Amino acid sequence: MSLPLMPKATAVWLIEKTALTFTQIADFCGMHPLEVQAIADGEVAQGIVGYDPVANGQIAPEEIARGEADPNVRLRLLPSTLPVAKRSRGARYTPVAKRNDRPDGIAFLMRNYPQLADAQIAKLMGTTKETIQKVRDRTHWNSANIKPRDPVILGLCSQTDLNAMVAQANERLAREGQSVPPPPPSAEADEAA
Repeated sequence: MSLPLMPKATAVWLIEKTALTFTQIADFCGMHPLEVQAIADGEVAQGIVGYDPVANGQIAPEEIARGEADPNVRLRLLPSTLPVAKRSRGARYTPVAKRNDRPDGIAFLMRNYPQLADAQIAKLMGTTKETIQKVRDRTHWNSANIKPRDPVILGLCSQTDLNAMVAQANERLAREGQSVPPPPPSAEADEAA
Protein backbone atom coordinates (compact mmCIF):
# COMPACT_ATOMS: atom_id res chain seq x y z
CA MET A 1 0.00 0.00 0.00
CA SER A 2 1.30 3.45 -0.90
CA LEU A 3 1.66 6.07 1.78
CA PRO A 4 0.72 9.75 1.71
CA LEU A 5 3.34 12.37 1.13
CA MET A 6 4.97 13.39 4.44
CA PRO A 7 3.22 10.80 6.64
CA LYS A 8 4.07 12.38 10.03
CA ALA A 9 2.90 15.84 9.00
CA THR A 10 -0.24 14.26 7.51
CA ALA A 11 -0.85 12.43 10.80
CA VAL A 12 -0.48 15.71 12.70
CA TRP A 13 -3.12 17.35 10.48
CA LEU A 14 -5.51 14.40 10.74
CA ILE A 15 -5.20 14.38 14.56
CA GLU A 16 -5.83 18.12 14.79
CA LYS A 17 -8.59 18.49 12.20
CA THR A 18 -10.57 15.21 12.20
CA ALA A 19 -12.27 12.80 14.57
CA LEU A 20 -10.58 9.70 13.10
CA THR A 21 -9.30 7.01 15.46
CA PHE A 22 -5.58 6.57 16.09
CA THR A 23 -5.74 3.19 14.36
CA GLN A 24 -7.30 4.69 11.22
CA ILE A 25 -4.69 7.44 11.09
CA ALA A 26 -1.90 4.94 11.74
CA ASP A 27 -3.11 2.65 8.92
CA PHE A 28 -3.42 5.57 6.49
CA CYS A 29 -0.01 7.05 7.35
CA GLY A 30 1.89 3.75 7.70
CA MET A 31 2.64 4.26 11.38
CA HIS A 32 2.02 2.37 14.60
CA PRO A 33 -1.08 3.43 16.61
CA LEU A 34 1.11 4.15 19.65
CA GLU A 35 3.20 6.57 17.58
CA VAL A 36 0.01 8.38 16.51
CA GLN A 37 -1.08 8.51 20.15
CA ALA A 38 2.33 9.94 21.10
CA ILE A 39 1.88 12.63 18.43
CA ALA A 40 -1.56 13.45 19.86
CA ASP A 41 -0.08 13.63 23.39
CA GLY A 42 2.62 16.04 22.18
CA GLU A 43 5.49 13.67 22.97
CA VAL A 44 6.49 13.16 19.33
CA ALA A 45 6.56 15.45 16.28
CA GLN A 46 6.69 18.69 18.26
CA GLY A 47 7.02 21.60 15.89
CA ILE A 48 5.88 19.67 12.82
CA VAL A 49 3.31 21.67 10.88
CA GLY A 50 0.33 19.62 9.74
CA TYR A 51 0.13 18.75 6.03
CA ASP A 52 -3.41 18.89 4.60
CA PRO A 53 -3.98 15.71 2.55
CA VAL A 54 -7.38 16.96 1.32
CA ALA A 55 -6.01 20.19 -0.18
CA ASN A 56 -3.16 18.26 -1.77
CA GLY A 57 -5.39 15.66 -3.42
CA GLN A 58 -4.30 12.65 -1.38
CA ILE A 59 -7.68 11.88 0.18
CA ALA A 60 -11.24 12.97 -0.53
CA PRO A 61 -13.24 14.80 2.17
CA GLU A 62 -15.98 12.19 1.72
CA GLU A 63 -13.47 9.48 2.66
CA ILE A 64 -12.64 11.29 5.90
CA ALA A 65 -16.35 11.73 6.70
CA ARG A 66 -16.92 8.02 6.02
CA GLY A 67 -14.03 7.16 8.37
CA GLU A 68 -15.33 9.45 11.11
CA ALA A 69 -18.76 7.79 10.90
CA ASP A 70 -17.43 4.21 11.12
CA PRO A 71 -14.25 3.49 13.14
CA ASN A 72 -13.74 0.17 11.29
CA VAL A 73 -13.30 1.86 7.89
CA ARG A 74 -9.78 1.92 6.46
CA LEU A 75 -8.98 5.13 4.61
CA ARG A 76 -7.88 4.87 1.00
CA LEU A 77 -5.33 7.11 -0.66
CA LEU A 78 -6.50 8.71 -3.91
CA PRO A 79 -4.54 7.70 -7.00
CA SER A 80 -1.78 10.16 -7.79
CA THR A 81 -2.41 12.59 -10.63
CA LEU A 82 1.27 13.41 -10.93
CA PRO A 83 2.98 12.04 -14.01
CA VAL A 84 5.51 9.36 -13.21
CA ALA A 85 8.87 10.59 -14.41
CA LYS A 86 10.84 7.86 -16.09
CA ARG A 87 14.40 8.14 -14.96
CA SER A 88 16.65 8.28 -17.94
CA ARG A 89 19.93 6.54 -17.62
CA GLY A 90 22.33 9.38 -18.02
CA ALA A 91 26.06 9.19 -17.88
CA ARG A 92 27.20 6.39 -15.63
CA TYR A 93 29.52 7.40 -12.83
CA THR A 94 32.53 5.18 -12.25
CA PRO A 95 34.43 5.68 -9.00
CA VAL A 96 38.00 6.88 -9.33
CA ALA A 97 39.34 3.61 -7.91
CA LYS A 98 37.70 1.61 -10.72
CA ARG A 99 38.50 3.87 -13.68
CA ASN A 100 41.74 2.08 -14.46
CA ASP A 101 39.77 -1.20 -14.67
CA ARG A 102 37.47 0.11 -17.40
CA PRO A 103 39.83 -0.66 -20.35
CA ASP A 104 40.19 -4.23 -19.00
CA GLY A 105 36.40 -4.60 -19.04
CA ILE A 106 36.21 -3.18 -22.56
CA ALA A 107 38.83 -5.66 -23.78
CA PHE A 108 36.89 -8.52 -22.16
CA LEU A 109 33.66 -7.49 -23.86
CA MET A 110 35.34 -7.14 -27.27
CA ARG A 111 36.98 -10.55 -26.95
CA ASN A 112 34.03 -12.51 -25.52
CA TYR A 113 31.07 -10.69 -27.06
CA PRO A 114 32.09 -9.60 -30.58
CA GLN A 115 28.41 -9.09 -31.48
CA LEU A 116 28.21 -6.01 -29.21
CA ALA A 117 28.35 -2.71 -31.07
CA ASP A 118 30.64 0.05 -29.82
CA ALA A 119 27.60 2.08 -28.75
CA GLN A 120 26.38 -0.83 -26.63
CA ILE A 121 29.78 -1.27 -24.99
CA ALA A 122 29.96 2.49 -24.36
CA LYS A 123 26.54 2.49 -22.70
CA LEU A 124 27.29 -0.61 -20.65
CA MET A 125 30.68 0.56 -19.43
CA GLY A 126 29.95 4.30 -19.16
CA THR A 127 32.74 5.25 -21.53
CA THR A 128 33.21 6.82 -24.96
CA LYS A 129 33.49 5.27 -28.41
CA GLU A 130 36.90 6.91 -28.68
CA THR A 131 38.19 4.95 -25.66
CA ILE A 132 36.77 1.72 -27.08
CA GLN A 133 38.49 2.38 -30.42
CA LYS A 134 41.81 3.06 -28.66
CA VAL A 135 41.54 -0.21 -26.73
CA ARG A 136 40.69 -2.06 -29.97
CA ASP A 137 43.61 -0.45 -31.91
CA ARG A 138 45.99 -0.92 -28.96
CA THR A 139 46.70 2.83 -28.99
CA HIS A 140 45.34 3.38 -25.47
CA TRP A 141 47.89 5.07 -23.22
CA ASN A 142 47.94 2.01 -20.94
CA SER A 143 47.59 -0.68 -23.61
CA ALA A 144 50.66 -2.59 -22.38
CA ASN A 145 48.90 -3.29 -19.06
CA ILE A 146 45.38 -4.04 -20.33
CA LYS A 147 44.28 -7.57 -19.46
CA PRO A 148 40.74 -8.64 -20.44
CA ARG A 149 38.79 -9.00 -17.18
CA ASP A 150 35.07 -9.53 -16.62
CA PRO A 151 33.40 -6.12 -16.02
CA VAL A 152 30.75 -7.76 -13.83
CA ILE A 153 33.40 -9.06 -11.45
CA LEU A 154 35.14 -5.66 -11.57
CA GLY A 155 31.85 -4.02 -10.59
CA LEU A 156 31.63 -1.85 -13.72
CA CYS A 157 28.24 -3.22 -14.83
CA SER A 158 25.65 -5.71 -13.64
CA GLN A 159 25.18 -9.20 -15.05
CA THR A 160 21.55 -8.30 -15.85
CA ASP A 161 22.59 -5.29 -17.94
CA LEU A 162 25.25 -7.35 -19.73
CA ASN A 163 22.78 -10.15 -20.52
CA ALA A 164 20.25 -7.61 -21.81
CA MET A 165 22.83 -6.00 -24.12
CA VAL A 166 23.99 -9.36 -25.45
CA ALA A 167 20.37 -10.39 -26.10
CA GLN A 168 19.79 -7.13 -28.00
CA ALA A 169 22.91 -7.67 -30.08
CA ASN A 170 21.91 -11.28 -30.85
CA GLU A 171 18.42 -10.14 -31.94
CA ARG A 172 19.98 -7.52 -34.21
CA LEU A 173 22.25 -10.13 -35.80
CA ALA A 174 19.32 -12.52 -36.27
CA ARG A 175 17.29 -9.76 -37.98
CA GLU A 176 20.21 -9.00 -40.30
CA GLY A 177 20.53 -12.69 -41.13
CA GLN A 178 23.99 -13.12 -39.63
CA SER A 179 24.95 -16.04 -37.44
CA VAL A 180 24.92 -15.50 -33.69
CA PRO A 181 28.30 -16.33 -32.11
CA PRO A 182 28.33 -19.05 -29.45
CA PRO A 183 28.40 -17.94 -25.82
CA PRO A 184 31.88 -17.44 -24.39
CA PRO A 185 33.45 -20.24 -22.38
CA SER A 186 32.81 -20.06 -18.66
CA ALA A 187 35.27 -18.33 -16.34
CA GLU A 188 36.05 -21.69 -14.71
CA ALA A 189 37.27 -23.05 -18.04
CA ASP A 190 39.56 -20.00 -18.41
CA GLU A 191 41.06 -20.62 -14.99
CA ALA A 192 41.61 -24.33 -15.69
CA ALA A 193 43.54 -23.53 -18.89
